[in-house]
Amino acid sequence: MSASNVGAGRLSFQRVALIGFGEAGTILGTDLAAAGCEVATYDVLFDSAERADAMRAKAERARVRPAATFADAVRDAQLIISAVTVSASGDVAASAGQTLRPGQIFLDINSVSPAKKQSSARAVEASGADYVEAAVMAPVPPQRLKVPMLLGGRRAYDVAPALTQLGMNARAIATEIGVASAVKMCRSIVIKGLEALALESMQAARHFGAEEQVLASLNHTFPGIGWDRELADYLISRVAEHGRRRADEMREVARTLKDAGLSATMALATAERQDSLIDAMQAHGIRYQQDEPFSWRALIDALAEKNAR
Repeated sequence: MSASNVGAGRLSFQRVALIGFGEAGTILGTDLAAAGCEVATYDVLFDSAERADAMRAKAERARVRPAATFADAVRDAQLIISAVTVSASGDVAASAGQTLRPGQIFLDINSVSPAKKQSSARAVEASGADYVEAAVMAPVPPQRLKVPMLLGGRRAYDVAPALTQLGMNARAIATEIGVASAVKMCRSIVIKGLEALALESMQAARHFGAEEQVLASLNHTFPGIGWDRELADYLISRVAEHGRRRADEMREVARTLKDAGLSATMALATAERQDSLIDAMQAHGIRYQQDEPFSWRALIDALAEKNAR
């Protein structure tokens, strides 16, 4: 019997497994459970002596069942969502290839290159399960389950309406693997590049006491997008909060560009700038505070003060 319910030729998902219970996994798991799905999760931190209890308690608060193993999490799932780190995405796909069975759907939402998605698809589909790539096109926290996703793969056009039925914002754009992730990677050159440019520009401008004039000039050149309001705070906050993860993604962008025969000058420079801020924050014991309003000026001043000492 197939692991996915099919009614009148349409997929539907009632049992979901989340592999990875970090920020994105926690949000999706919480919202899918609230939508009436039976949700299980497995995270490698469940095996950590220091983190296991807290991670399992977090899952239980979200009404998500913490599974003992990867196999336990996916055993009865109709939909398996991989929401792990860039470095772990291939290992998860390999585990799925050894564990899943025909009828199950593996949805890969990780921000990796088209080539890596294609490799993961081959690994997963060795089991007889179906692989669908998803490119998550905005930060997950603000929109939560409604975050826009572009899907690709031979089952993408079947899976999109089933995800929509759960309250997700999914749109199929290709039957081949790699197109959706290429959209994500190419977009990231601009989005994350802009974050890195804002960080570098404002660091220098603050040093010279010229930030107000620089922001006014940017606002004059690009009116209406918020340079005179909160845009710089937002762009730099994304690096301060998620810079390491975003740097990893930009290295996947670099791989994407190299696969296209292009140099990755901007992508690698963006990754270096993102990493450098996190390195400086960690070196000085400065942490991003999710529960407090973010000020790029306060962060830059704190780093400058620490350096002066």
